[in-house]
Amino acid sequence: MAVSLRNSTDIDGLDAPAMSEINVTPLVDVMLVLLIVFMVAAPLMTVGVPVNLPKTQANPLQDQKPPLAVSVDRDGKVFVEKNEVSQAALAPALVAATAGDVNRRIHVRGDKAVPYGDIVEVMGVINHLGFNKVALVSDPATK
Repeated sequence: MAVSLRNSTDIDGLDAPAMSEINVTPLVDVMLVLLIVFMVAAPLMTVGVPVNLPKTQANPLQDQKPPLAVSVDRDGKVFVEKNEVSQAALAPALVAATAGDVNRRIHVRGDKAVPYGDIVEVMGVINHLGFNKVALVSDPATK
């Protein structure tokens, strides 16, 4: 806070009131630091196992509920969100993760090095459970 004091008196012979102003520079500094922290932290909040996705020209889908991520990594291991599950335990893990909501969107993320048959097997299990909103995830093609 900046204060300005005068040595002279005003017309009536009384001391003039102190003049004060709020210094907003520290507030701007703090807000810029918070902005940078959130810009750095936002990309780290993605859910799933890191896989090397293929490139495509498709547009992203818009949905209200967050989708459930089912990933197949380079070694053929299956993950529901970040939890590794076996092929036999995939069905109960999906039912538990969605609380039996068959209208929940499921995104299948498969590494491009994984054979097509492995991805189709996972999608078959998902479809057999009654989930119809299943999408394959890919990276957008660079132009």
